[in-house]
Amino acid sequence: MVEVTIRHEERGDRGRYVATVAGSDHTGHLDWVARGEGVRAATHTLVPPAIGGQGVAAKLVEALVADARAQSFRIDPRCSYVEALFRRHKDWADLRA
Repeated sequence: MVEVTIRHEERGDRGRYVATVAGSDHTGHLDWVARGEGVRAATHTLVPPAIGGQGVAAKLVEALVADARAQSFRIDPRCSYVEALFRRHKDWADLRA
């Protein structure tokens, strides 16, 4: 299994989760923007082909979900990938805005 490190960069009312893959200079990211009180809209997920197919995008969404649970915010899955994972993970339903 590939080693993926996720860091969160927050800039006021928006932020980005950045995935770094061991042995690669490429990074993936998931962008979000605050939408009202206690809601973050996941707007875009991007993983370049060089690090694709290794579960990097899923790890980005999982980091967002973990933070939502820890920090008590809900997620508006505007990104089609995030929406697809929400449909698959019924246990995340309580986090959907």
